[in-house]
Amino acid sequence: MATGWAKEGAVQDQIDATIKDAIRRAQSRLPQGPGLSHCAECGAEIPQSRRQALPSARLCLSCQEAQDREAATFSGYNRRGSKDSQLR
Repeated sequence: MATGWAKEGAVQDQIDATIKDAIRRAQSRLPQGPGLSHCAECGAEIPQSRRQALPSARLCLSCQEAQDREAATFSGYNRRGSKDSQLR
């Protein structure tokens, strides 16, 4: 049941769009192409176990963690339309 000016299913459409955007953003951050034996950032050797688990690894674990922390500052989540944001 739609309320106000919103069309039927508008909330679900917004949720679906947010999820699709998050998936595309996560996929775009995955390494592409062949992996490296040494980190592209600091030059440290990438452990064999990491290269086996992630064949396209281009960063050592510490550089990857630093990059992940920086990326976490941008969530991309629209909290204005979230019911949870109204409860906080």
